[in-house]
Amino acid sequence: MSTDKKADFSGVTAKVDSTEQLVEKADFSGVTARVDSTEELIGEQTYTIEKGDTLSKIAKEHLGSANAWKQIFEANRDTIDDPDRIFPGQVIKLPPKPADA
Repeated sequence: MSTDKKADFSGVTAKVDSTEQLVEKADFSGVTARVDSTEELIGEQTYTIEKGDTLSKIAKEHLGSANAWKQIFEANRDTIDDPDRIFPGQVIKLPPKPADA
């Protein structure tokens, strides 16, 4: 039988004080957001590419000039990497028709 006493921790207490500053949480209850579409204002339309379409053909039909293919390409840089590689079913944005067309 061991006569060694076990350590008695019954009287030990601990306290932790944080050094982090208390900051009130931001109040966003009065914040509102609004998004107004400019689509109607600038006349942007979309077009679904069909078999046999080219940007030049679409430009002539919708913008009045085959040379306007560049404007269609620029308006769709996010979806068209190569103006010669468009495919049926792809939806593209059509820029507004020029006033002089």
